[in-house]
Amino acid sequence: MLHEILLALLGDAIERLICLGFYYRELDRFAKKSRNLSWIRSVNESPQTTQILHRQTEKPSIYRRAIANGIVEILSLYRSAVLQVEQQLLADPIPIFLTVTQGLNKFHVLLPPLYELILEIERDDIRGGQLLNLLHKRCHCGVPELQSCIQRLLWHGHQVMYHQLASWMVYGILQDKHGEFFIRRQEDRDTENDSTNPETVEKLPQNSSDAASVTDWHLGFHIVLDMLPEYIHMRVAESILFAGKAIRVLRNPSHAFRCQDAPLLPQIYRGQNKLQGFMGRFAFQKEPQIDKKLITEELLPQSEADKIEFMLHELKDSTEFHKRSFENAVDSIRMIAASHLWQLVVVRADLNGHLKALKDYFLLAKGDFFHCFLEESRQLMRLPPRQSTAEADLMVPFQLAAIKTVADEDKYFHRLSLRMPSFGISLTSSQVDLSKVNISDGNSAGVSQTAGSSELSIEGWDGISLEYSVDWPLQLFFTQEVLSKYRRVFQYLLRLKRTQMELEKSWASVMHQDHTDFAKHRKDRFNCSTARQHRSRSRPMWHVREHMAFLIRNLQFYIQVDVIESQWNFLQAHVQDSHDFSGLVGFHQEYLSALISQSFLDIGSVSRILDSIMKLCLQFCWKLEQYDNNPNTFELEHIAEEFNKKSNSLYTILRSSRLAGSQRAPFLRRFLLRLNFNSFFEATAKGVLNVVR
Repeated sequence: MLHEILLALLGDAIERLICLGFYYRELDRFAKKSRNLSWIRSVNESPQTTQILHRQTEKPSIYRRAIANGIVEILSLYRSAVLQVEQQLLADPIPIFLTVTQGLNKFHVLLPPLYELILEIERDDIRGGQLLNLLHKRCHCGVPELQSCIQRLLWHGHQVMYHQLASWMVYGILQDKHGEFFIRRQEDRDTENDSTNPETVEKLPQNSSDAASVTDWHLGFHIVLDMLPEYIHMRVAESILFAGKAIRVLRNPSHAFRCQDAPLLPQIYRGQNKLQGFMGRFAFQKEPQIDKKLITEELLPQSEADKIEFMLHELKDSTEFHKRSFENAVDSIRMIAASHLWQLVVVRADLNGHLKALKDYFLLAKGDFFHCFLEESRQLMRLPPRQSTAEADLMVPFQLAAIKTVADEDKYFHRLSLRMPSFGISLTSSQVDLSKVNISDGNSAGVSQTAGSSELSIEGWDGISLEYSVDWPLQLFFTQEVLSKYRRVFQYLLRLKRTQMELEKSWASVMHQDHTDFAKHRKDRFNCSTARQHRSRSRPMWHVREHMAFLIRNLQFYIQVDVIESQWNFLQAHVQDSHDFSGLVGFHQEYLSALISQSFLDIGSVSRILDSIMKLCLQFCWKLEQYDNNPNTFELEHIAEEFNKKSNSLYTILRSSRLAGSQRAPFLRRFLLRLNFNSFFEATAKGVLNVVR
């Protein structure tokens, strides 16, 4: 009986040793398969051979290769243990089987879980960040030996990740041939060359490399959630993405920017700064050329690049992954990249000057220019726009206004171009030859308008818009989405100013006619009484015009002073205090959002009422000027009635607690106070509500 028990125990021990051999063989097979470098040799071979090799082998993975290196380390320990057991058996005159089981006992804890690990990896085709996730989960076990073993495999996987992070965050190069990194290029590269997509990139620069640089910033890279390890927070991944894109911009300035900075090269620090991984200098270049490396070093000093590389090297040398240390290092690297990108965009590219130019022209801060433009185009805008030449017709008064006001004093004016989006392509100010312009009566009314051309309604002039051309690197800041918001506010403000000017012009015209009639008939008693009767009949219409002008003036003052100027001061304070590019982008977005929201452009009911009020004001002005030739008060009274309804509705909505009592429009109460300083609007609004009830 004892003999049989001993044989059974011996059989179990031998079977366990055989299992160890099986696990060793499978792990060794996985390691050899994952460490196969035939895919590297296939790069230099013919396409047919490459296709055959790809069919024969699985898709390569540098993360699996790193894990395989860790498994090789563990298997080498197993081989050493086997060799040591063999030496002990040879040295002992009486070999004891217990020596074998004792020497290999710890591998019964390690090899089976590792075998299960490689089975799961191969079955589910796990690679990249998913493989790091799997190892990170397996680290949480109650067996210290197995935990240290899995941690060692995870360390090998992190070495690959740190190598990719260093390439991305030090040089701006994405080294991810097999799509395993959590940052990846957009798969659809055709969208990068689509200059007509309004939501992506502005009009592409003349240099295709500049276009690629701008497109890379906006569309080129994104975070792949499937490959993002779960223990790396999304905020940290976004910081890594931003830092790499910023370094990429700083490492690759545009050709125009390099030429612009060429005279500054003697002032640039000329140290022996070598960028690893880049091509050497060509010996046959004898002519003096702009040294891109010097400008790159000025935008991103080598000391800063070394600092980034050192922080990543410290993380790489650590035996364990410390989440807090990793996040702190990423935040520090992001701050370095954001600071130098801020220096490039704000200081070197004169961001504040361009912001001021956008305020001057898109937010009508240069009131004299737009006053002159609307004066010159007043007669033109009273006719329907012609579809074929609307933009060219507008360029004449636009250029005349520039000559009379800004002239050559504004270095940003040449970046502007006038556009009628409904009609065709834009025309820049340099495309019109003023020497060939036919001017009559001191304004642009002499621009030809043929009756046979296709025409649209007068409201088509409401589509007047501006475009602003920006160069590298400002295209990173002024995206097409940002410029579209500026255009939206511009169209609203231009219509408001045009309405205000028409109300003033109509008053001046009516008063001039009234004074002329009174002077002509003051000696004739009969005609003088007729003139007085005419004046008394017209006085109610003058009151309506004054109410219109009062509302438009106060609305204009509210937007220009309470909204635009106050928000501009906030933005300037942030520009001066912030040294972070992404933070500055956020402040600018808040600035534009505040302009739109506090001007009520995002409230459909209010914007529609304001649109109707401006249209009624223009119609009233044109009818009022024709009153002497066609003394029909019915249309004027109808317009006045509609205006009263719309203005009272506007006041009622604006004074509601949802708007006036919220922080959405902090200066709205001032606007309401100016409108209702004598309680006229409140009383009128209550009267309208009573009539409706």
